[in-house]
Amino acid sequence: MEMEERIRYAIEQTRILKPPRQLLATFGSSVVYYYLLTEPLYLKVMGKKKPETVIREGKLSWGRPRLITPYYMFKMEGFSEEARETLQMLAEKDPNLAAVLYEMEYKKGLEKMSIVSNPLFSVAEKISEKIERKNEPLTAVIKGLGELWDVSLTWFIHKMIENSFYFSQLPDFGKRGLITPGRFGQPAVARDEFGIPLAARNEIEQMFALVKRGALEPSELKKELDRWRVFEEYQDRFFNLFRKR
Repeated sequence: MEMEERIRYAIEQTRILKPPRQLLATFGSSVVYYYLLTEPLYLKVMGKKKPETVIREGKLSWGRPRLITPYYMFKMEGFSEEARETLQMLAEKDPNLAAVLYEMEYKKGLEKMSIVSNPLFSVAEKISEKIERKNEPLTAVIKGLGELWDVSLTWFIHKMIENSFYFSQLPDFGKRGLITPGRFGQPAVARDEFGIPLAARNEIEQMFALVKRGALEPSELKKELDRWRVFEEYQDRFFNLFRKR
């Protein structure tokens, strides 16, 4: 099975059994905890009849949301080749749609992984009950595919960002003029005459101010300018930051 077909199959098999009750923060950072449940691969291979469930527990950390185009999501690090391909497939559905990039700290090292001798949906129900008892609004339970569990996690990330964008960030970005109606009425990223999102321009200006105050390392500003391929446009201002010190 080719990679794209495997990814599509993994997405089809993914279910968010218990979504977080709370959306990602608009003006601050968020930490989302997840339980990703899969059936062990060896059950089919060894012909085991007794059900078992693999439980992966971890967390995803997001910084303050920034408005970008879906292709900018490829800058994220820490994903497998399949997970990166998943992001590309999702973006290619409509590359002009407005999207939100959350500066995400994604660690491949899991906090905990365990195997229990119970059916997957029974395990999910018990975990969901525990989440409710502890009142954890930013915790999710996800059913994934064993060999491509990080694709399942990527799909959850995509849905979390999408829901937070449409139900939380969209009205605010619209008021600030960072989103305009697209060709078919869908929200699209507002751009300047050079094709750079206005939100990116705003972010760059804020970063210049932070560097000037000594609150941000110049290297971080340089990275952002390089990401948008606009360093030559800003290079005089960038080097002036050092002359004034």
